[in-house]
Amino acid sequence: MTDVNRQIRLARRPVGEVRPEDWAYGEEPVGVPGDGEFLGRTRYLSLDPAMRGWLDDRPSYLPPVGLGEVMRAGSVVEVVASNHPEFQVGDHVVGAFGVQDYAVSDGKGALKADPALAPLSTYVGALGVPGMTAYFGLLEVGALKEGETVVVSGAAGAVGTMVGQIAKVKGCRVVGIAGGPQKCALLTEELGFDAAIDYRSEDVRKALRTHAPDGIDVYFDNVGGPILDAALTRLAMHARIVVCGAISQYNNEDAVQGPSNYLSLLVRRARMEGFVVFDYARRYAQAAAEIAGWIGEGRIKVMEHLVEGTVADFPETFGMLFRGENTGKLVLRLV
Repeated sequence: MTDVNRQIRLARRPVGEVRPEDWAYGEEPVGVPGDGEFLGRTRYLSLDPAMRGWLDDRPSYLPPVGLGEVMRAGSVVEVVASNHPEFQVGDHVVGAFGVQDYAVSDGKGALKADPALAPLSTYVGALGVPGMTAYFGLLEVGALKEGETVVVSGAAGAVGTMVGQIAKVKGCRVVGIAGGPQKCALLTEELGFDAAIDYRSEDVRKALRTHAPDGIDVYFDNVGGPILDAALTRLAMHARIVVCGAISQYNNEDAVQGPSNYLSLLVRRARMEGFVVFDYARRYAQAAAEIAGWIGEGRIKVMEHLVEGTVADFPETFGMLFRGENTGKLVLRLV
């Protein structure tokens, strides 16, 4: 262990795209755990589109990251010193420890991760918040039924890959929307999606008529904007739209683009509902156990995009999310 804790802090609030000057790299002495605390060394950092929303000074489901504060992030840490009765040296722990090499924690909101059961990176991916988001968003908010047609946007991302695979486990037809032929091929050839639509080269509305001829029963929206509008034109009766995210709108300098085809909800007697996965926190263990079972049976493939680097590589790696450069869960492994 060194005596320096490298960190990334929020230097200024981004306008539009996040730029390098919005971040500040800093160093401070490694903290010393007090009574009831432990010191963890970061091994894996989770990078997620939702982090962009935390940078804006506006009301949301979490308070914004403060100027000068360490960037909020989920991570897996290894306990290197402990005065906490439940966390011992050598334990691996998942929590919101921030973009830094070391974190002192009192253990609130932290969970142990067992590397013997699954790779540690999985605990911020398929067995972490992205997996929980897909599970509860699709099965609870989307009220999925066997035999239905599911369409998911951002289908090659951390949440999208899980949504599609869970829907297949539940006996549904799945259409994924993603950017580029490689990602679309991944969806159909490796993950078992029934069809994939390349929004960069295809007319999404026309393709939905082809691949969802009887309409969409559940549309799981990760991108918002024009693709959401296209999906609204293809709803089946009593369809459900799950509003998970809107990555196409996060860097807008102007107002967010709302759905112009929303009257389809009236005509098709459909509903659109947003959700925040933290509302289901008490049921994470149940969901993780079921997902782990599907992984063990080979019914779900874990898709991860691992980048090796240091804390200083966080800003560039974070930008990959908005350039469409990652496939599956984006994780920075600190080396």
